[in-house]
Amino acid sequence: MTVRTPTVSAPAPPGRMASSVPASELLSFLGALGEWRDRRKAELDELDQAALHSPEADALSADVVLSMTVWKAVSDRYELILVTWDSGRVGQTETERISALIWGGLDAGGAGGSLAVSLPEACKLSDALAATLRAKLALDPGDADLAARLRQLRAQVERISDLVKLEPANVRDQALAQHHDLDRRLTDLADRNKRGADIGGLIGPFEIDAARAERDLIVGAATRKERAADVARARTLRGELEAQGTAVRALADKAVATVTPAPRLAVPDVTALGPVPNTPAELEKYLTRLDAVRRALGQAQAAYGTAIGKRDELAQLLDAYQVKAASVAKGNEDLAELYRRGRAVIEAEPVDLARLGALVAAYQAYLEGTK
Repeated sequence: MTVRTPTVSAPAPPGRMASSVPASELLSFLGALGEWRDRRKAELDELDQAALHSPEADALSADVVLSMTVWKAVSDRYELILVTWDSGRVGQTETERISALIWGGLDAGGAGGSLAVSLPEACKLSDALAATLRAKLALDPGDADLAARLRQLRAQVERISDLVKLEPANVRDQALAQHHDLDRRLTDLADRNKRGADIGGLIGPFEIDAARAERDLIVGAATRKERAADVARARTLRGELEAQGTAVRALADKAVATVTPAPRLAVPDVTALGPVPNTPAELEKYLTRLDAVRRALGQAQAAYGTAIGKRDELAQLLDAYQVKAASVAKGNEDLAELYRRGRAVIEAEPVDLARLGALVAAYQAYLEGTK
């Protein structure tokens, strides 16, 4: 079976994060990306139809959904870039924003969760997924002969080589071995094709293996990037909560010393959680615990702050009523006595909030009765 829409490879992105890309380069890139987006969508629609009529429809559905999801993430980001581009009415600020939109993270994931990758990474992931679908469906690109397919595979193997260089040392040897095997197999396919041998039955499985290898490398790099970001976020949040905890404990001590009844909420100590872990499972648990500490500190801060605030509010009301009494009930000994008693409660520590509240209410009622 042949898919009429030819396969397409994503354009090379310009610039880098936080750089100002020349408008001429952006114009060229946006044109190529728009064409890639439209052609990839047409290709995916045909692949979707082919998958629906395949005996392996159920097994292929996850690949189709993931391919469509990645394409949608790229398309949405492309639309944001177009809005910022504003038909070329851009200065340095706008081109830097566009660069951030190109190289910043976007969510490109399937039902199993989201994966933060950059726009170029998402495009390469889409290329790999489309190639995998074509190979699994045994579909020939409509305009691609064997030589063209081999050229595309050579470019893919070179991209895999670049990705292998980014692998951490503990897994790089395995990735290198996989790349070397792909390179050897592709060289053999090219040599066979030059000699006129039939490689039709060999190129499909190779396309699947190459696409899977590229996809796994892209996903692995993005996962490591997310994990590093989570570790940094956890360390930053831990430092912030440690400082906040110290301040809230001081606030709690002040509230207990200056007002009664004072709240009796525990103030958590984030240092009790220990250092930030590096493993994904433990890091996820640690972030959950940090969030629990954040919420507990917020509740404690609100409770102790409210108690102190209540004391200050009642003291201000008492002084305000005293000022008012000077104009409407000057010389009233009962009001003067209420004020003296109220000030005595305020100056005592801890301040009895219930008693002070009763005195302020009595002063207010008495004052209103003298009008």
